Amino acid sequence: MSKSEVAQLPVLESEIVGPCCPPIAAGELSQADAEKMAAMFKALSDPVRLRLFSKVASHPGGEACVCDIADVGVSQPTVSHHLKKLREAGLLTSERRGTWVYYQVAPSVVAAMSAMLDLRT
Repeated sequence: MSKSEVAQLPVLESEIVGPCCPPIAAGELSQADAEKMAAMFKALSDPVRLRLFSKVASHPGGEACVCDIADVGVSQPTVSHHLKKLREAGLLTSERRGTWVYYQVAPSVVAAMSAMLDLRT
């Protein structure tokens, strides 16, 4: 991929944020379920995105201002880019309050990802 090309993750609808898939050991994933979950895992496969997601998930009160989580070793525009990718994948929600944006882990996302990887049937 050249530097001028931009890879786009699919924007997931909010309805798939909840549990979408049976546990991986319960049977073969459908094409649609595989695409939904792959987009979420792909968004988390970048170390900066994973750190940002972790900072939001572990922040007191369950939400974090971008001003509190931006110290991940990259510039502010890069932080904004990564947060946008996490939102597009359905992993984070955001709300603008004045000049700041506050982020929360989307409802049921962690539970859905965990349930899909559960090897117990």
